[in-house]
Amino acid sequence: MFFIPGELIAVLTFPGIIVHEAAHMFFCRIGRVGVLDVCFFRVGNPAGYVIHEEIKNFNLAFFVAVGPLIVNSLLCVFICFPAFLPVRVFDLPDIPSYIMLWLGVSIGMHAFPSIQDGLILRQEAAKAIKRFNPLAIISYPLVLLIILANVLSVIWFDALYGIAIGILLPELIFSKM
Repeated sequence: MFFIPGELIAVLTFPGIIVHEAAHMFFCRIGRVGVLDVCFFRVGNPAGYVIHEEIKNFNLAFFVAVGPLIVNSLLCVFICFPAFLPVRVFDLPDIPSYIMLWLGVSIGMHAFPSIQDGLILRQEAAKAIKRFNPLAIISYPLVLLIILANVLSVIWFDALYGIAIGILLPELIFSKM
């Protein structure tokens, strides 16, 4: 395994970071949660962030935290599927298709919320379980997945996820046709 600095990865996959932060902000706006500060992309750690008001409702906190998993994953699939067709199905590789595949995979690889988002979600879920919130109960496996995905990002799990849903999923679907 080789080491590539996080800043370089961030620069090469900047669309994913922008969409990740926009997804957090999108769910804040839907839930009427005030956004205090936002940075969609910068070279540094973190590469982007959204600072918002405290969220009192667990269901809303859940969607603000996991918004990038939902939005980035869906965008990855929707961008990569049409780009996949000319390249793999019709064997007509072209530059726009490869650009779309890069865009889709770079968005997909930034789908997982941060460890901080996962830990906050776990903390809020613990409170919501006491109020018998069913979403809080089923959120625990997702929190574990978020934390595991972040830990495994050192061995490119995030990139593998983007490739899996952006390239391998269409490969699997179109190979069955």
